[in-house]
Amino acid sequence: MVAVALVCAGGAAAKAPHFLGPTLTHPSTPPDFALHDQHGRLVRIAGERGKVVLVTFLYTHCPDLCPLTAQNLNAVLTSLGAKRRHVAVLAVSVDPAGDTPAAVAAFVRNHRLLPEFHYLTGTRSDLQPIWKAYNVTPLRPGGPDPDHTLYILAVDRSGKARLLFDALAKPPTIVHDVRLLLG
Repeated sequence: MVAVALVCAGGAAAKAPHFLGPTLTHPSTPPDFALHDQHGRLVRIAGERGKVVLVTFLYTHCPDLCPLTAQNLNAVLTSLGAKRRHVAVLAVSVDPAGDTPAAVAAFVRNHRLLPEFHYLTGTRSDLQPIWKAYNVTPLRPGGPDPDHTLYILAVDRSGKARLLFDALAKPPTIVHDVRLLLG
């Protein structure tokens, strides 16, 4: 009888989603915001409900981790194939002075970012409340190298933040977890 219970319990556990990335213990709805993307369209995180949303914070003149993060997220979208239409990447600027329309357009073009990738910009007064709400600290804002907190937040289709990847998360790990979130 005990062996049957253990086998049943093991079978039930095998069916539960097994995320590879760090899961949030208490999923909650992330703070809403509205910013314009590289095409001038207003994008709201709440408006993406029904999709898996990957939120990160970048700047176009970053010499290292921002381009790597953008390339990794673009690789995630590519790996998802047709399912990527159910995913949105929201990259929020941490450099309102440097992330001009021309700089963002060049960044998007140079990295061949897919249409599901939205590079969101605004004024410092637009962005500061978002940085604060998401615990992102831009260091040396407006300086030659505006370093910042960098992570990728994965939000499920119901609008709950579920996973928090660090800046070095690899595309296969993120793809695995996004597929689980897509169901």
